[in-house]
Amino acid sequence: MSDLKTQVQNIEPNLSARRMESMIEGTTNIYKSLVIISKRARQLNVQLKEELNAKLEEFAVTPDTIEEINENKEQIEISKFYEKLPNPTVIATHEFLQNQLEFRDLNAPVEVEVKEEDAPAEE
Repeated sequence: MSDLKTQVQNIEPNLSARRMESMIEGTTNIYKSLVIISKRARQLNVQLKEELNAKLEEFAVTPDTIEEINENKEQIEISKFYEKLPNPTVIATHEFLQNQLEFRDLNAPVEVEVKEEDAPAEE
């Protein structure tokens, strides 16, 4: 996951207008492109959330009373770092436009080669 965090450091965190032609290059259909991007964004969101929760669990302490609230600067820094990361949808769109995603159409017809040995014999 640290590889993902270093890759997304250079991505502009704000949304920007995209050319429609660049979005449909790999799929020839804008809706397929959007489904691919949204599924990847969900994957990224789950990964980042799990990683953040794992890091923040180290700081979890059950206070005896409500008045005992300790400020942990390291915890705050970790939270700020994750807040500054681009939105998972922005990351997924960038990956899609850079052809970094692998996808396949499960509804596409499958070509099956029939060998002459396996072909039914004509009578």
